[in-house]
Amino acid sequence: MSDVDKLAFTLAYYSGDRKTGSVAIVDGQAGKIEVIQVKTLGESGSEAGLKPIFIGITPDHNMVTLDPKHKTIAHNSRFVSDAFPAHIYSDPTSDRAWFMNDGDKESGNDTLNCGDQGSSVTVIEQPNSAEARYLKTICVGRGHHQASFTYPAPTAPSVPHTVYISNLKDGTLSAIGNDPARAEDYLKVVATINLCEADKEEGMCEPTVPNNAFPHGLAYSPLSGKVYNLNNGYGTIAVVDPLTYTIEERIPFKGHSNLFLSPCGRYIIGRGADRKSDPHHVIAKLSVFDVVSKRIVAKLDIPDIYISKYYFNPEGTKLYLTTSSSGSPEQLAHLKTDALLIFDLMQLPELKLRQELRLGSSPGSLEFLTCAGKTERLFSANAQTGSLMVLDGESDQVIDEIKVAV
Repeated sequence: MSDVDKLAFTLAYYSGDRKTGSVAIVDGQAGKIEVIQVKTLGESGSEAGLKPIFIGITPDHNMVTLDPKHKTIAHNSRFVSDAFPAHIYSDPTSDRAWFMNDGDKESGNDTLNCGDQGSSVTVIEQPNSAEARYLKTICVGRGHHQASFTYPAPTAPSVPHTVYISNLKDGTLSAIGNDPARAEDYLKVVATINLCEADKEEGMCEPTVPNNAFPHGLAYSPLSGKVYNLNNGYGTIAVVDPLTYTIEERIPFKGHSNLFLSPCGRYIIGRGADRKSDPHHVIAKLSVFDVVSKRIVAKLDIPDIYISKYYFNPEGTKLYLTTSSSGSPEQLAHLKTDALLIFDLMQLPELKLRQELRLGSSPGSLEFLTCAGKTERLFSANAQTGSLMVLDGESDQVIDEIKVAV
């Protein structure tokens, strides 16, 4: 994205109801904005688990999908309306993208690729291009996944290129080789890390899989050279040594449902929600954990907020938290579901709330428009209104709204 004076940009806008969806292309050139509704091919007719996987869009607006059974990639100017928009993690050190398959709801297994032995992740090279290439589907543990990528850094030069996948139902981490120069373990599971804390399980003497670790929150700090995994079931952070694939420490971190790393690499921010202490109000909980001192150095409670997603601006100076809905009817009556919270990361470890914007309805995904390394515009998708809110990249004030949905 560039040419900010003329607001030149192209965005893809996906909207769906968890069964079918549609795509629109929002194109801005010379101050003029055009919304192009991508025509659909209708539904694929495939059963669950065999529907096409929506993996990307080429620069000339062709839809890129993967046939999960035959592992073939298709490019089409039309969109298959029941294509599955899988959760994606982009490798920060390559052009490979990792697509999560959480398995079926009952067992957590990907029965197509892994039978009853787990669910999977699929690796695609250059997914948003005509050169998109399927690399491999890898069986991991069962249940919902998150991913984190390790790599060498100035303070951790020996850390290998590895992808860590958390497996919610099993209570494990799968470590997968991610260095094409190492054919012996590239895109292969090199270790399965059991997150079980037997002393916190009922009637358990030895670490077992499955367990109640319920991992959800995974981050690698290039500053410390360690991997940090949040075990929601135990209220702890498991600190993993990426050189040995072993847990070297467990740190109490109760009250959080997810965590993420600050751009500087020093602070882990945990987020959670308190729905029990006040029958009329949900309280958002934020904590800052210092990977150097290994302690919580700041906390912040925000009433009537339920945090959904997090985003950093490209400069790494601001944190954006979107909000959504959760709680009892009495709590929902006070909940601010249309808020976008903006924090000043230059004040870390203090959690300094810079602004609380009210956008009228729940903000969805965010995208940033940069020029010469500076954020000039911020786009916030709004599924309820079928629109894009346009914010100024410096002041974060709303400057426009683009109607996208028909």
